Amino acid sequence: MGKVLIWLFQFLFYFLQYHLASSSISASSFSPPPPPPHNLCPHDMRFALLQFKHTFAINSSASSRCDYYGSPSYPKTISWNESAVDCCQWDGVTCDELTGHVIGLDLSCGQLYGTFDANSSLFRLSHLQRLNLAYNHFNYSRIPYAFGSFANLTHLNLSYSRFSGPIPSKISFLSKLISLDLSSFRDYFILELHHFRMLLKNMTQVQELVLNGVNISSVLPDSLTNLSSLTNLNLGWTRLQGNIPNDIFHLPKLQRLILRDNGVLRGNLQKVNWSSSSSLRYVDLSHMSLSGDLPYSVGYLKSLNHLDLSFTSLSGELPHSIGYLKSLNYLNFSSTSLSGELPHSIGYLKSLNYLNFSSTSLSGELPHSIGYLKSLKVLDLRNCRFSGSIPKWIGNLTRINYLVLSSNAFTGPIPSAIGELQNLKYLLLSDNKLIGTIPSGLLNLPSLLFLDLSGNQFTGQINEFQHKSTLKVIDLSRNKLHGPIPHSVSKLSNLLELRLSSNNLSGVVELKMFSNLKFLHGVDLSNTNLSVNTESNINSTFPNIMSFLMSSCKIDEFPRFLRTLVNLVELDLSNNKIHGTVPEWVTGKASLTYLNLSHNFLTSIERLPLGEKLDVLDLHSNLLQGPLPIPPPSTWYFFISQNKLSGEIPSSICNAKSLEILDLSHNNFSNAIPPCLGNFSQSLSILDLKSNAFHGDIPLTFGKYCNLQNLDLNGNQFEGPLPPSLSNCKFLELLNLGNNKINDTFPFWLGTLPELQVLVLRSNRFHGPIDSSKGKFPFPKLRIVDLSHNNFIGHLPGRYFKNSKAMKNKTMPNEKYMGAEYYQDSVAVTMKGIEIEMLSILTVFTTIDLSSNKFSGEIPDVIGELIALNVLNLSHNILTGRILSHFGDLAMLESLDLSSNQLVGKIPNQLTSLTFLEVLNLSWNNLDGPIPKGKQFATFENGSYAGNSGLCGFPLSKECGYNQAQVLSRVVCQQEDDSDFASGFTWKVVVMGYGCGMALGLFVGYFMFLTGRPKFFVRIVENEVRETAKRLKRTHYRRVGRRN
Repeated sequence: MGKVLIWLFQFLFYFLQYHLASSSISASSFSPPPPPPHNLCPHDMRFALLQFKHTFAINSSASSRCDYYGSPSYPKTISWNESAVDCCQWDGVTCDELTGHVIGLDLSCGQLYGTFDANSSLFRLSHLQRLNLAYNHFNYSRIPYAFGSFANLTHLNLSYSRFSGPIPSKISFLSKLISLDLSSFRDYFILELHHFRMLLKNMTQVQELVLNGVNISSVLPDSLTNLSSLTNLNLGWTRLQGNIPNDIFHLPKLQRLILRDNGVLRGNLQKVNWSSSSSLRYVDLSHMSLSGDLPYSVGYLKSLNHLDLSFTSLSGELPHSIGYLKSLNYLNFSSTSLSGELPHSIGYLKSLNYLNFSSTSLSGELPHSIGYLKSLKVLDLRNCRFSGSIPKWIGNLTRINYLVLSSNAFTGPIPSAIGELQNLKYLLLSDNKLIGTIPSGLLNLPSLLFLDLSGNQFTGQINEFQHKSTLKVIDLSRNKLHGPIPHSVSKLSNLLELRLSSNNLSGVVELKMFSNLKFLHGVDLSNTNLSVNTESNINSTFPNIMSFLMSSCKIDEFPRFLRTLVNLVELDLSNNKIHGTVPEWVTGKASLTYLNLSHNFLTSIERLPLGEKLDVLDLHSNLLQGPLPIPPPSTWYFFISQNKLSGEIPSSICNAKSLEILDLSHNNFSNAIPPCLGNFSQSLSILDLKSNAFHGDIPLTFGKYCNLQNLDLNGNQFEGPLPPSLSNCKFLELLNLGNNKINDTFPFWLGTLPELQVLVLRSNRFHGPIDSSKGKFPFPKLRIVDLSHNNFIGHLPGRYFKNSKAMKNKTMPNEKYMGAEYYQDSVAVTMKGIEIEMLSILTVFTTIDLSSNKFSGEIPDVIGELIALNVLNLSHNILTGRILSHFGDLAMLESLDLSSNQLVGKIPNQLTSLTFLEVLNLSWNNLDGPIPKGKQFATFENGSYAGNSGLCGFPLSKECGYNQAQVLSRVVCQQEDDSDFASGFTWKVVVMGYGCGMALGLFVGYFMFLTGRPKFFVRIVENEVRETAKRLKRTHYRRVGRRN
């Protein structure tokens, strides 16, 4: 023992002596100490790495996402070569300093491309502890099982490297893993339930589990609560389903929780007690099925710096406690159902740099406390219900880059303080109610790139721009601006888009104004009153123009410079004065996807077939003649209505399998239509062939997956029955077969179509009864029905309207029009005695026209319950009975036509309450009694009541007199109407009274003749009759007074 101590002291003595001497030398020579020696990497590991390198090619696109996310990619294996002996010095390689073994390999964003071999030399690096192959392209290889052989691995990252298929179970053998990232583009990876269970069972030390985009749909969310060591859990886009377990928020070490983009994963945050979740710093539950209110306890998350609950069903008001999250720098509640006003406490979040409440129901004025958020860079409040003026304190947000307040109800002028936000890059104030002039300082902000003030009520002229403006996008469309386009626009060298459409601008625009704007992509001057001069000499060819929109610009020829635009995508020259032929260099332009030449005077097309990439082709309202030009297979919307095209529709039209809208209406097409039109495209939603000369049967066979929403064959010569396959079109909203020669019974099977709103069968040869549907609730959404001018018989179809919500509900949703993005449904209706072509159909408009048939019987009571009805026409039938008194409840009725029937009785006084009624036609019935007075009835003329001999009163010349016989008759009738014999006068009592009266009358008459008409008796009878008449007259006036 003593020898050991002596040896130890000697060692320490020499060690200190050596150390002091070395320090002295270093101090005197100022040279750094030599680096600690390390061993070179073993030859076999160096060789394995070189082999791995040669397995793959270098391709910059393999790691393109790295560049997108701001992490530059580069070929890391370039430095790996045989002349470099020590692989530990290679890029991405980390070695153990003592042994030289390769323990770390980071080739993320390394531009590797190729198939990953199951026997790759990589797996010979048995000492690996960290492996990162993220953001490469391994050509959808399977993950080799050998990844599970890295027994010492603590960090494994294979994210976004184009692996695919099931994740091997051996991954779960990596029991030392602290971090596992297998994130993938959606559904490239699948992790089965039993493999996931093994993963959780063996990886007891795992702190980071990132499976974003991996399909784990078979996994139960409850199993996630056992990972007590987790600090980071990312299961976004994993197809998780079921309920979020509340315990997941209470994992003791959890700091980062991402469950986003699991649309069927449900949760209710009201049930979460956030007070035990104090470690959470990052929470993203967006794009999920969250419901309920945000609980007050959210204020306990003191460490939280990122909260994203966007695109959920979160509702209620934002709690005041949101202001307690003092560490928060990112807050996103966009596209939720939040309502109420923003709490003042939002201004306590002094660290906040991103705030997004867009597309919510938040309302009221903006709280001034937002002006305290000096760190704010993004404020997005678009598409809400905020009102009031844009506050001046907005100028306090000196670091703001993105200010988005569009689609609200802001009023007043733009505060001049916005013109002082030197860091502002994006300003969007579109679709509000802003007024005044545009502040000049706004147009010249030094950092401004994107300016959108469209859809307001700005007036005045557009101010000049600074020469050094950074603006790239200017959108001032849909305002009330006037004057010329400022000449300084031509100096905006960075400009990409200029949109000034729908203003009151004036002057002549020379296209050479834009010739120096080398980066200009789009220009829209449509509907501005400007005159665009296309004849001027233009030196520039506008090489980058992609969108050229010049509708209503008084252009009389195709601008010649368009010929040279190789990148042109959108061209709109509609509503101009262009004559003649469409040149080949327009319709044949390879890049063009949108072409609108409607409302011109074009007569022919020079080049057929048309361009292969056209998605939207609009040639309607011209003078085109000849056969139908066939759109390319890529076309979605094809409009060529209101021309002079003729001939038949060739079957080749069915090659356009992408068509969603096909409008060939108002031409001179004839013959039969090709049978393929019914099912050639599952995407076809609108087929409009009205106002042509097609004939024959309707040959359409509608397939099982019919997607039609509008089928309009009105105004042709079709015959034969309707194809029953039409019942496959479950999305059909409008069916117009009017003005043809269709011979069939009523297609009651249409009642099964759940979306049908408009049904027009007028002026055909339909016949028979129509109330034959066996469905429980037929025609649930029907609101426009026109069966007029046919041969229908039987009773009116009351049960078809019994469940009509559209006709019974006055509190309808916001007014909007039926149709699609580029197309509005139209229909002709007989309204107020005139046939009107409704070029667009409001979703709140309702009408019933069953006129000119042979319907009989009484008007069903249910008609009087349709309180949202606008037009009712039952004229020219054989209807009997009385006019329903509860027609007075049809408060929205504007036109009522019951003429040319056999209706009897009086006109109900209740009809005077119809304050919207403009047209009333009760002529040619058997009505009697006085015409009601007051309100709308004061506006109707004689023609409304013609052919009813029993009617009297204004406006007829026949007065309603009040002699004794008329008074007695009227009072008895009034009593009958009022009491309906309820006072005890049954028919038996009347007969008995009549018999007794007759006997008494005969006796008195005999007595009078026998006695020579004694004067005293005659005077008594005359006086009694006069008193009775006066008494009855006073009683009648009192009753009339009470009713009025």
